[in-house]
Order: sequence, then structure tokens, then C-alpha cells
Amino acid sequence: MESPSLASRPSSQGSFPRCLVIDSPHGNHNKTARKNETVAVEMSSYVSKTPNSRILYERAKKVLPAGVSYGVRYFEPYPFYTARAKGSKLYDVDDNEYVDFWLGHTALILGHANSAVTNAVADQLQKGTHYGTCHELEVKLAEQVVKMVPNARMIRFTNSGTEANMYAIRLARAYAGKAKVAKFEGGWHGGYDALQVSVKFPFDLPESAGLTTGATQDTITLPYNDLEGVRQRLKSEQVAAVIIEPVLGAGGGVPAERDFLQGLREYCDERNILLIFDEVITGFRLAPGGAQQYYDVNADIVVLGKVLGGGFPIGAFCGPTEIMERLDSVARQRPYYSFHGGTFAANPVTMTAGLATLKLLEDGKLIANLNMSGARVRKELLNIFETCGLDVQLTGAGSIFNTHFTKERVNDATAAFAADRKKLIDYSLALIANGLFLLPTHNGVLSTEHSEEDIGKLFEETEKYAKQAHASRV
Repeated sequence: MESPSLASRPSSQGSFPRCLVIDSPHGNHNKTARKNETVAVEMSSYVSKTPNSRILYERAKKVLPAGVSYGVRYFEPYPFYTARAKGSKLYDVDDNEYVDFWLGHTALILGHANSAVTNAVADQLQKGTHYGTCHELEVKLAEQVVKMVPNARMIRFTNSGTEANMYAIRLARAYAGKAKVAKFEGGWHGGYDALQVSVKFPFDLPESAGLTTGATQDTITLPYNDLEGVRQRLKSEQVAAVIIEPVLGAGGGVPAERDFLQGLREYCDERNILLIFDEVITGFRLAPGGAQQYYDVNADIVVLGKVLGGGFPIGAFCGPTEIMERLDSVARQRPYYSFHGGTFAANPVTMTAGLATLKLLEDGKLIANLNMSGARVRKELLNIFETCGLDVQLTGAGSIFNTHFTKERVNDATAAFAADRKKLIDYSLALIANGLFLLPTHNGVLSTEHSEEDIGKLFEETEKYAKQAHASRV
């Protein structure tokens, strides 16, 4: 599991409390005004520094719905537009620098434009960008994944996590001969209809227009980190598979408890249910073997993405030969095999970037160091907020972290969504306005390129925000 956190940073105010505030005698009626003024100042600063991004956003609104290519990338008053990226930094079209803790939706564990990856890709570009035939690179990356991921003996590649989850569910149904599947409240498995259920609170509200009853009627939702709740909801059901994120993504960075995952594994064995780990986020991040290695709990099918692509589009699903062979359309006739395919599946450029990335991560040293840094970040952020008298919970595992403004324990997505989301957005926007990028309400992650200076800046700007938030309360 996780390495111990490093010691917290000493207070910058010596023996005095970090958030000691001498307030005016006017009382509580100034609190809201102070808070609103602080937010307005941060937003004004952001707007003044990003005029070219504002122009681009106005253009984008005319040709892209909501002005973005993915809804989560929008934030108030408008997103900045990146011109280039290197290491731990993003640079926008106004040449502002941001320490990046979003890292391409958590995909870039080696940071932006890692030289080992870009050099390998540059070489491959001269050999061709897309073949549409079999090639050695797909075999090499498949062998590398099988070498690193426990319980994986065969793999198929896709172009996104959504695709990989879709095909994994289809494979599970084909193998088990059952229609129903179960997923957890707060679990995000991409845009596949059958799994786009109970992602955000309230969980009974449809996640999208256009989702039909037929597409979702065979999906059962389960409570996260609650084994007895799982047993109760599934006791009268026959399900092909249970799919789970070992650390919730959209659900607030909540990690599964080890005993819960182990109990879920045992329950699935008892009921002859396949257990699927959606490791699009956690794969090759928590450990070289992902969450299976980190928690010492094996899944039947593992879904991969993000880190695996080395900065290029990818998804994959893998598992034991007995299960994966149901994809074999040579040995089986229609309709007895589970179909999978895609024009750009196993694209040679992506395979090249993925192989270069996994080679660097294979021995586990870089990941172990990141996990220690992640534990330190969670501990110190919590210390900063608590010293300032703010009710905050930090979630995450390994090099993943998230902040929740609540005094209640955050053990599932219900608790994560019950926290004060407005404060979380204000905090994120304050960081962005001051040169740190965490996509509002989403998980932050670390890369091998983050320096002590980068992490120190996160602490410093968090402390500034916490002091201002504390001042608005007293």
C-alpha cells in the first residue's frame, strides 16, 4: 500500500497560527461581502491575464457546443487555451505559466513531452502513422502489459476508456451468459450507455438526454465501500459482472477500502460473478501492476487507458486467457464470439508512446516516489486547512488527491457530493488565477516532473486561499 507521508512543512508564521486574523469590529455582516470581494478579485486577475483566451473562447462558442470539446473542460468565466506544455507546466496563449496537476485528465504520469516518449514517437512518425494491418509494436506493448499487470494473459487495445469499458462489459456478458451488470454510485466509466448511470448525485437522475430505458435497464447500482449494501442489492439478482473504480474518478477521488475490495472479490467468487477493475485512472499509476498490485486483490477483467497511451489516445481491456479467448473470431463463429474492433485500434504511434512509458515505469521506483509525494501532499493540504479552522477532508491514493469542504468523513460519492462544491470551485479558481491548474471539482495528480518548487507553490497558494476563507468567517 502507501508509503508513509513525509513531515508537514513548518508554518510560515513561526510560532503563530497560520491563520491568525485581526478582524474589524463590524461583525458578521461583512463576511459575505469579504468572501465575494475575494472571489471577484481573483476572477478579475484571471481575466486581465488571459485576453487572448477570452477571444478564442468567443470564437469557439460559434463552432463548438459550449465552446469546448469536452464539457468538463469548461470553467468560469472561460477556460484558458494552452499553446504548449513541457514537464510539469502548461503555457497558455497569453504566455501565462501554470503548474499542471490535471495532467491531461490524469494521463501524463511522466509529465508533458517526456523526451523518451517524444523521441520514440518522432522516430516512429518517419515509419508511418497508421497501418491498418498487424505490426510488431502491438505485440510488444501487449507483452509488456502482460508482464506488468497481475492476472492479465491477453489484451485488446481500443482508442479510449469508454470503448474499453463497453467492450469489457460485452465480453463479460458473453462469457457469463448473463445480461445484467452492476456498477457503483459515483463510478465513471465513460460515455457508454449501460454504464452512464448513477455517476453524479442525485443518482436517480439520468446522466444524459438520449439514454433509453432499454440501454440502462440491465444495470444495477451499488453503494461504494459498503459490502453489506452490495450483498443486499444483489441477493436476488443474476449478474454477469461487477465493475468498480478502485479509486473513484468523477466521484471525488475516494479510494476503495482494502477490506471492501477483498470482500467484494470473495463475494463475486461465491456468486460466480466476474469482477472488473476500471483502471483507466489507476492503471500504472498506483503501482506498476495498478490497483491489483496496490491492493493485492485480483480482478477477472482489467480496463486500462490514460497512462498506457503515453499521451496519445488509448484504451485497453485484459484478463486471463479463458475469458479473453471469447474474442477470438477465428476459432468461434458468429454469434459465439464477442466482437471487438476499431479503425485505429493498436495505432503504431500510440503503441510506441505506450511502450516507452511502461518501460520507464516497470521497475516501480518512479511510482513509489510519486506515491510518497502524494501522501505528503494530502497530509500537508489537510494540515493547512485544519490550521486555518476550515472543515476539509482529503481523499485519494498513491499520487491522486482531491479536496472536500466538509467535516464529515468522505467514504463514498454521496459524501463527496454532499460537501460544499461552491467552496471547492472557488478554491480551484483561486489556484488557476495564481498559476496552478487543477480542473475545478476534479482529482489532482502528480507526475515525475513535479519539483519541490511546484509542490511548494501548491502549499503556498492553498495557504493564501485558506487564510482568505478563514478571514471571511470571523
